[in-house]
Amino acid sequence: MSNGRTSGESARPATRIVRGATRVRAANGKASGADGLGARDLAVSALFSVLIDKRPFDDSFAKAAASRDLASRDRAFARLVATAVLRNRGSLQAVLNTYIAKPLPEHLGRLELILLAASAQLLLLKTPPHAAISLAVDQCRNDRLGRRFANLANAVLRRVSESGHGRFASLDNVALTFPNWLLDKWSRVYGAARARQIARACLAEPPLDLTVKSDVKGWAERLGGIALPSGSVRCSGVGRIEDLEGYGDGAWWVQDAAAALPVKLFGDVSGLSAVDLCAAPGGKTAQLAHGGARIVAVDKSAGRLARLSENLKRLRLSADVAVADAQSFQNGSEFDLVLLDAPCTATGTIRRHPDILYLKRAEDVAALADLQKRLLDHASSLVKPGGTLVYCTCSLEPEEGEDQVSAFLTRHADFRRQPVQLDDTVVPLLWRTEDGDLRTLPSYLSELPEGMRGLDGFYAAALVKAHC
Repeated sequence: MSNGRTSGESARPATRIVRGATRVRAANGKASGADGLGARDLAVSALFSVLIDKRPFDDSFAKAAASRDLASRDRAFARLVATAVLRNRGSLQAVLNTYIAKPLPEHLGRLELILLAASAQLLLLKTPPHAAISLAVDQCRNDRLGRRFANLANAVLRRVSESGHGRFASLDNVALTFPNWLLDKWSRVYGAARARQIARACLAEPPLDLTVKSDVKGWAERLGGIALPSGSVRCSGVGRIEDLEGYGDGAWWVQDAAAALPVKLFGDVSGLSAVDLCAAPGGKTAQLAHGGARIVAVDKSAGRLARLSENLKRLRLSADVAVADAQSFQNGSEFDLVLLDAPCTATGTIRRHPDILYLKRAEDVAALADLQKRLLDHASSLVKPGGTLVYCTCSLEPEEGEDQVSAFLTRHADFRRQPVQLDDTVVPLLWRTEDGDLRTLPSYLSELPEGMRGLDGFYAAALVKAHC
């Protein structure tokens, strides 16, 4: 396993993992949350899905959690452990390498993932050493291929607990964890210093942002959070989302503060016809519906649209839904408003989805930019004369943002760019490109208290179609 860096550039790994490793199980053969073993099993299984099978974390975690009878707090702990490893894998591996004297043989089962998960507990999550170490040893013993390394795991983790904190603190986690291609690219685009700031922000645990229907300050007080100038409510350390006041009443929905901005580029949407292409998970659809637009939500996944509809029902909002490919969607109408939140590399959301560090490759940028071009060209055909197309991506790559829109305007002389019209308190000048488009970076909002900083990286442009 590599640490996300390109081949030949990562530090020598202490261990190797092979496919076919058995799932870690409790002694009775069933994952159990009573003693914490089930939670650690879930964390390791999710890490295996991302780092070995190259599958998205959220889907893998949900599937693995559904097959286990765990309390919500155990699932939350498992998620915390797994994401801590993904955000700090390079440094955690370097610490482990310090205490492993020589390379280990092949056929190790899930030993490396068990060690990484336990090290994250010891060095980052303040788990009592006896719990983290003993349960990691139990995991090794319950793994068919890893059981012969149980004593090694015990010895290594004890040394990590005793003297690993200083070693961990001395390491450059950005350089060790970030893939070289992405950090180098950001350095070229944003400058080396800013690229480092962005990367550090991406590796921090993000707060919870909510879009509320009304009374932003009031809800911030109720939930113990803060009201952001952009209109979102930001909270930290809130526990289960479903348990928060207002959830059952549909008073708000989860949406990163940056993700809530593109819809605001439309201005007043009341009474206007709108289509949200690539609509799932539905935060922007909810914004348009709450604003009074007559909206059609389009997505090619029936399952994702079903979840979108369930969320709209909770929010007491309505929208028509259409299962269709956004590249070819037609319903015989043109719309006042067309929103295209296009598929992208999502490099602006690493803080919320650290698996992106291990799943995306440099070649994905060009492939997705080509898809975005096709989507934009089709989306333009759905806009009424005088209507507005808002194009956005949660990518930090210019090919998926600024360059994409510039090329679109060259191809479509009947469209013009409309610079951001929002007040500077909502979208500061720093968040705007020279052409007046929206561009947020994860390193923004650094002036807020620790645990409340940052936002997703987004690009958005409003494009108005000529009347004739």
